[in-house]
Amino acid sequence: MKAIRSVLEYLKGNGVKHIFGIPAGSVNALFDELYDMPEITPIITKHEGAASYMAASYAKHSQQMSVCIGCSGPGGTNLVTGAANAMREHLPVLFLTGAVPVNTEGLNASQELDAEPIFRSVTKYSVTVKDPADLLNEVVKATEIAVSGVPGPVHIAMPIDIQQGKVENPIIPAPPKRSPMVPDSDKIKNVAEELLKRENGYVFVGQGVRNSVDQVIELAELLDWPIITTPQAKGFIPDHHPLLAGVFGFAGHEDVSALINEGDGQVLLILGSSLGETATNNYNVNLTKNRFTIQMDFDKSVFNRKYDIDIPVLGDINLSLLFLIEELKALGLSKKSIKPIEKKKVSEHSEEFNTKNVLLHLQKQLPSSTRYAVDIGEFMSYVIHHMKVLDSHTFDINVHFGAMGSGIGSAIGSKLAEPERPVVCITGDGCFFMHGMEILTAKEYHLPILFVVMNNARLGMVYHGHSLQYKRSHPSFEQEPINIAAMAAAMNIPSYRINEMEDLNPDVINDLTHLNGPAVLEVALIDNNIPPMGDRVKFLSSFGK
Repeated sequence: MKAIRSVLEYLKGNGVKHIFGIPAGSVNALFDELYDMPEITPIITKHEGAASYMAASYAKHSQQMSVCIGCSGPGGTNLVTGAANAMREHLPVLFLTGAVPVNTEGLNASQELDAEPIFRSVTKYSVTVKDPADLLNEVVKATEIAVSGVPGPVHIAMPIDIQQGKVENPIIPAPPKRSPMVPDSDKIKNVAEELLKRENGYVFVGQGVRNSVDQVIELAELLDWPIITTPQAKGFIPDHHPLLAGVFGFAGHEDVSALINEGDGQVLLILGSSLGETATNNYNVNLTKNRFTIQMDFDKSVFNRKYDIDIPVLGDINLSLLFLIEELKALGLSKKSIKPIEKKKVSEHSEEFNTKNVLLHLQKQLPSSTRYAVDIGEFMSYVIHHMKVLDSHTFDINVHFGAMGSGIGSAIGSKLAEPERPVVCITGDGCFFMHGMEILTAKEYHLPILFVVMNNARLGMVYHGHSLQYKRSHPSFEQEPINIAAMAAAMNIPSYRINEMEDLNPDVINDLTHLNGPAVLEVALIDNNIPPMGDRVKFLSSFGK
């Protein structure tokens, strides 16, 4: 058996159903073996960078390790951004890269590159295999590292001859099982006692609660405390929940900023947030000022990083919350009648053709369970600030390490992970010109995703950022308007271009959904309103003063 075949047999046993990437000479041995393995489908993308974001999204929404592959040299380096993103989001992705034959290393072979050290800083583990007998063992080791503890990406460089090498009767191990990170019971008891000493507080929710939403809600209802989410956690708690205050951080809500800056909350209970720049409104000191601060996370590196934490609780969020809820009940706390959070009334009846109204009008015509994969651009701030959370897990927003165009790949990974859930990608023309050809990938694999392209013929976030910071914007940030709907039509993908609010009607949406493949809705709109970036506006405007 070829060494690479033993690897694929192992991955199949791990439940791997897709491998994202692009074939080339240094990885052709792997793709050749897939002819005889119908259980694993290669998802051939148009760019390795898009493949890496697909794999990350698939890992996120399938809750299992995914696999991404690139050839030696440039194919591998094209995966590095996605690896850094998976590291930032704690997603288990196995990155495989080809490499030149062992006996040609150092001889300037075609596409030769030592990828191991390049990936080392953006993965949990990176290695180059030099013996066919070691290939399966290294993949097993890397897989165990990827899913254990704090999950994350791993990388293996596979020289061509190593993949092709013969191995005799390899033993295919069982898939690894992640051991839960159990929180210290004394810490949980201490947290419960401190919570009961204080009447008011806030439940501050980050993306780490993705698989613990029910426990978050139960705890908040038990305490009768407002729930505040970070931008990345938008979509976990439905808007109709009476304790949801809204979003704090980039593009957050004024009412929530007022709670943090002026509210009487005596406790900040941080759940699954690393308290980065976008989650904290540029490291707002008022977040923890004069508040007893508790942080629960499975990543110990987030504790006391920027803010002093009174009680750090290391452990899986779902276990920490379950144990805390039990402890609070044992100490006599019972669920009371909930006092709904008062929210400012916002008028949403304007028919002006602007970004906010387009997004809200679009959402009214789509199923409430729709997941929105949101790309990077000025429209992202409108999504965070204005769009409604109608169902749980309905937004995929990446303000941590999302590259322009990453939302396009994320939408495809999400749809493959959960085929029954409607998926809409909200992207922009700048993002589309980076990774827009992945709509062909969606077409080739019959993925019914609606790609909404906000086309303002400029780099909108850059334009507004420069306008706020320098009071001018370079003309090169703008471009000749391109009809993206016509581009899609040339690829035989259903499309429609809207130029005014009246164009966005139920018939149009119906024609672009319920298909056996993707569709493109282009919104030709230049919105000169300042995006609702919150304190980010003040932050940018303050430079140079």
